[in-house]
Amino acid sequence: MYDSMVDVLIYLFENYMDDEGQPPVDQGELEDELSQAGFSAGEIAKALCWLDELAKGAQTPSYHGHAAGSMRVYAEDECAKLDVEGRGFLLFLEQSGILDPASRELVIERALAIDHPQVSVDEIKWVVLLVLLNRPGREAAFTRMEDLVYNEAPEYLH
Repeated sequence: MYDSMVDVLIYLFENYMDDEGQPPVDQGELEDELSQAGFSAGEIAKALCWLDELAKGAQTPSYHGHAAGSMRVYAEDECAKLDVEGRGFLLFLEQSGILDPASRELVIERALAIDHPQVSVDEIKWVVLLVLLNRPGREAAFTRMEDLVYNEAPEYLH
């Protein structure tokens, strides 16, 4: 039995979003498949809701730009959920050109929507992949992020 909605998201990504496979068209069939794969009904529902909210946010990003040289300041609730390592990783991704400011804001918003007290760097990596997959024009950034996730190379520590 899997224990979190992030596991459901990873399963969906690896089985349907990463290649040519298509999920069942009927949501009930998809829920049945996920249940048979070992996910609880509650985690399945949370993951599907999370993906629906991601799709809405990717279509209408609420971020409107920033001045050159500006830096993102995190609110108290964001700092509580995203530790120093996670925030540093997001900064690395932005400085590397993998995340643009609008994608970064969507990543932060979706990370805060995960029902854990804190979101790990590994979970942030998956959130970034899912966000970039849903952002038109970010295909090259998605490929670079996919390499980071699957190669597990900690190049951001250099």
